[in-house]
Amino acid sequence: MGEPLRDKDSKILVKRNYRPGMHGQSRTRISEYGTQLLEKQKAKWIYGIKEQQFRRYIEDATKKKGMTGDILLRALELRMDNIIYRLGFAASRAQARQLVTHGFFTIDAKRVNIPSYSVPIGSQIAVAANKRPSKYIQQILPKLKEFKTLEWLSLDGKSLSGRVLSAPTFENTGSTIRSELIIEHYSR
Repeated sequence: MGEPLRDKDSKILVKRNYRPGMHGQSRTRISEYGTQLLEKQKAKWIYGIKEQQFRRYIEDATKKKGMTGDILLRALELRMDNIIYRLGFAASRAQARQLVTHGFFTIDAKRVNIPSYSVPIGSQIAVAANKRPSKYIQQILPKLKEFKTLEWLSLDGKSLSGRVLSAPTFENTGSTIRSELIIEHYSR
């Protein structure tokens, strides 16, 4: 089987709450650049976006009038894959992206299979007619009946459809992203 652990081995295998190496215990403060970078990476990870596409969202947000951080958050929240996730049709944004790619949803009766599609306010999102009998949709049907959406979205579990009622704001998305740090990071 294996040899029993010696005292020396058990000391090595202990999980420590600091980084390995000679400078692991010296806690250094993360720089301003580091906190901005971490915030940008967190946003990219949450929404599942690669760097080049995220940079395009930043550029578009800076060109528009208004608070750049709010415009960026609105653009990210109004992505098709994010709305599918927020409406409860998928357990994660990655799953929502796959469902959109496979043509499960329509926007105002037109099939959309682009996860980054920006859904206009007032649009109705519904499960495509040919996908309603699928195993997946039948499986999530009971969960949709009691699913609570955010205040800027509405969901009708019986008709398998939802609607974007208004533009999302920082307060009504429940987001923990500090968009001002992301904007500062890209303004260097």
